[in-house]
Formats: sequence, C-alpha cells, structure tokens
Amino acid sequence: MSSEVLRAALQTAQRARARMIERLREQGVRDERVLTAMMAVPRHLFVEEALASRAYEDTALPLGLQQTISQPFVVARMIEILRAGRELGKTLEVGTGCGYQAAVLSHVATEVYSVERLRPLLDRARNNLRHLRLPNVRLKHADGSLGLREAAPYDTIIVAAAAPKVPQALVDQLSDGGRLILPVGAVEQSLVLIERSARGIRETRLSAVRFVPLLPGIE
Repeated sequence: MSSEVLRAALQTAQRARARMIERLREQGVRDERVLTAMMAVPRHLFVEEALASRAYEDTALPLGLQQTISQPFVVARMIEILRAGRELGKTLEVGTGCGYQAAVLSHVATEVYSVERLRPLLDRARNNLRHLRLPNVRLKHADGSLGLREAAPYDTIIVAAAAPKVPQALVDQLSDGGRLILPVGAVEQSLVLIERSARGIRETRLSAVRFVPLLPGIE
C-alpha cells in the first residue's frame, strides 16, 4: 500500500471515528474522558477485515466463536457509569474478546487486567493490542466467572457477557468503594451496577441490553 493510499485510509477512519463520537454525544454520553478514549482507539483494527467498513456503526459485530464486539454506545455507557464521580483505578475486564474495550479502558484506568476463556480470542486480542503498546494492560487466559483473584481487589470490574446471576466471586474481589457492572439475565438481560461500601453491597438495575452468555471454564 502506497503512503498516499495509507494516509487516505487513515483519514477516512479518523473521520468515521469522529462521527461515532458525535453520535455518542447525541445518545447522551457526557464523560469527555470516555469520549476521548473512544476517539483514541482505532476500532476498525479490532474487527474482521471484511467488516472494517462497519467498524464505527453503532452495532455489535461478530468476532467468530459465537462472540461479538460490543456496540460503541454500550462500551461508552458502561464505562461512563463506572466512572461517575470517581476514577476507575485498578480494573478487571471479564471477556477480553478482540481487545477493543481493554484498549479503551487503558486510557481511563490505572491498570487493566483482562481475562478471556477462549484461547483463540485471547491470542487475537494480544495481536491487536501489541501494535498499540499499552503498558498498563495485562491479558490472562482464565475463567472470567471466577474473576482473577491473584490481582484482587479491584476498584472496578466490567463484564462483557451476561451472567444468569451476579457471580459472588466478582463481588468478593471488589475493593471498598469499588463498582462492578455486568449484564444479568438469560432471555431478558439488564445492566446491573454493584457498589461496595462500608454499609455493604448496593445493587442497581439499569437499562435492558443484549450480550452473549457468560460461560464457565476455559477452552
């Protein structure tokens, strides 16, 4: 690819990303740090090459292995909810997928630990992230429903797959003042925010969503 063609492709992607950010603002995302992080990450590098032209649409896209990359609004909204009035600090992501959300989180969290149960997806995420050289992201092949006890506790936990109920292991790995957000439900799913404080655990049910299921074990 010539330098002129490459430059044109980069400019096209930059414009598409800018349009995505404007759409997120129109949809109600107000956290400028989240929007800046979304603008900084080239989403087209994380999707299948055949789908690159759709990378900045507000839709989930297939990754293979019955997994998807979440739609941009859901990524932005979940992170915005977790950040409200606080910093993310040390963050655990359950469900690395292609690595896109971990890359976004790297711009707003101190440390990002991301676990993925499917080895082929984890390998793909490593390859995707290698080019971005993000020093605060660590990937692990592990059962996300069990969290990642070796690095706990976490100030923030974000889950990119729907659990039938809130996994107690994840709640147990929250620090004092920590927040956990995840989709919960089998057929009908809702985002649920869990907050740990000195007074105990508070659970808040948020909007309806649709995610792939959170499965146990590793492959």
